[in-house]
Amino acid sequence: MLNEIRVVEIEGLGPGPFAAMLLADLGADVVTIHRKGGAVTPGMPDRSVLDRGKRSIALDLKDPGDLETARRLIATADALIEGFRPGVMEKLGLGPEACHALNPALVYGRMTGWGQNSPLADTAGHDLNYIALSGALWYGSPPGAEPMTPATLVGDIGGGAMYLVTGILAGLLNARATGTGTVVDAAIYDGSAHMMNLLMSLRQTGNLSETRGQSLLDGPHWSRTYACADGGFVSVQCLEPKFYAQFLEILGLSEDPAFQRQYDSTLWPDLTRRLAEIFATKPRDHWAKLFEGSDACVAPVLSPDEAATHPMNTARQTWRTADGTLQAAAAPRFSTHQWQPKSSPARGQHSAEILIELQGTKTT
Repeated sequence: MLNEIRVVEIEGLGPGPFAAMLLADLGADVVTIHRKGGAVTPGMPDRSVLDRGKRSIALDLKDPGDLETARRLIATADALIEGFRPGVMEKLGLGPEACHALNPALVYGRMTGWGQNSPLADTAGHDLNYIALSGALWYGSPPGAEPMTPATLVGDIGGGAMYLVTGILAGLLNARATGTGTVVDAAIYDGSAHMMNLLMSLRQTGNLSETRGQSLLDGPHWSRTYACADGGFVSVQCLEPKFYAQFLEILGLSEDPAFQRQYDSTLWPDLTRRLAEIFATKPRDHWAKLFEGSDACVAPVLSPDEAATHPMNTARQTWRTADGTLQAAAAPRFSTHQWQPKSSPARGQHSAEILIELQGTKTT
């Protein structure tokens, strides 16, 4: 879908590389400028899944010759992605003003936690810190437990990478129409707060409480996970009455007067306790089989490895093993284009071919 779009990615952490991977999945020619001689980030592999489908050139941006190569590469690009603290790219001579002088139509994507201009712009932080201050972490766990979300998903990926990609795509459309580029200021703090607007719509009807465990989606017995006899878990979220009725029927609770009062919040704690006792009597797969094919909105909680062997994945092929690594396929899908997994490059693997491509490219 993004053939003939070139994206230059300055090597960074987390959400920036993820955003660039997504654009590569969509067909863009993503060229990553890896640090020449730089060490791999602790905990990350030599060839990360996040680099799949990209090309790599190794440059030292403090070296005048390599900096000029970066400038020539940026002059050929439609978009750029960087994830440094504010001011770092400017110090390198590659800030938005300098890059737009080279390439007026460039969409300059900036990925930070706190934004380019804020009281915390120069302060360190990580996923949990950004979403804690934005309000997005507040409903992250059941009442009585410390707020916690799956690592990186709400902040780095949801509030960060996905909003950066959205901004870049919007910028590319505008640049094609006007010939003028833009700067995309994607802050995880902003994006994670923006994702809260679905919950804020519940607040308009009084169904979102600041007290955890008393809102429409985080308080009821029919909207949570339950532990099973074997240590596994099942998820339950039968919001609509017709689905809730199926849930009760399958469990043999249709005639119970307390369970019939689905939206009576005063009963939620006790009904949660009763369901917890019921689900604790059988293993997870027993409940998965019992509810299979129904509209009761019950599903087992699977690990990625388990998800890869589930019949749902057999049909969708969402989880795949490529280059010996379990990874999720590109999303979304298109009727006119079929995605195939691509390998991740070694650092600097494409340096020679990219330098050949840049021959004759001028920056003045």
